Amino acid sequence: MAKEKNTKDVGSIASSIPEIWSLLSEEDREELASEARVMEFKKNEVIYCEGEVPKDMMCLIEGKVKIYKSGVGGRSQIVRMVRPVQNFGYRAFFAREPYVTAASAFEYSVICFIPMDLVEKFVLTNPRLAMFFIRELSTDLGIADERVVNLTQKHIRGRLAESLIFLVDNYGLEEDGATISIYLSREDLASLSNMTTSNAIRTLSTFVDEHIIALDGRKIKIIDEDKLRKVSKIG
Repeated sequence: MAKEKNTKDVGSIASSIPEIWSLLSEEDREELASEARVMEFKKNEVIYCEGEVPKDMMCLIEGKVKIYKSGVGGRSQIVRMVRPVQNFGYRAFFAREPYVTAASAFEYSVICFIPMDLVEKFVLTNPRLAMFFIRELSTDLGIADERVVNLTQKHIRGRLAESLIFLVDNYGLEEDGATISIYLSREDLASLSNMTTSNAIRTLSTFVDEHIIALDGRKIKIIDEDKLRKVSKIG
């Protein structure tokens, strides 16, 4: 069960929402800091569920979060991965609708919760903050549109290659300059790539045989990034 951290560390809150924080007045910052809550989530712990009424904007301080949606037959589809200092969970509130996705901690995560009533209050009186959210939502919509096309039109190889590149671009590589800094199960990688787990396993094996990647359990090492990007582009 999620645990609230016994802290009102303004520095932690400010560092979790740097751009938003910079756009607020000193008075608004004080109000935000007094209303925000910092919560800890264990690996795989649910943060919010489909159908729930949105009440907070969430800002990831530490860890990794996956946004997913249940599909036909209970099969889930990962629609987005959240990395530190990204905000999530606020679109549904602005749309005046329940959550159409769910979110869970991919690993131990620390999240700052800010009441959406407070966020809306700031937005209505702060044009620069309003433009920030317009840009964020517009960017997310563009990414979602492109992802829908790629996941429906690309072949299995192209979809898996794109997912691996997405992970590299979002989470980077470890000190060896090759290992992706996030360890997904084959099920999660398949869900991210819109394919079955068996297809994901077979395609990973093919990439290994072609010396594009190397595998060590859940660790994926990129051997030939140029070739991987070419596979993704060709689709």
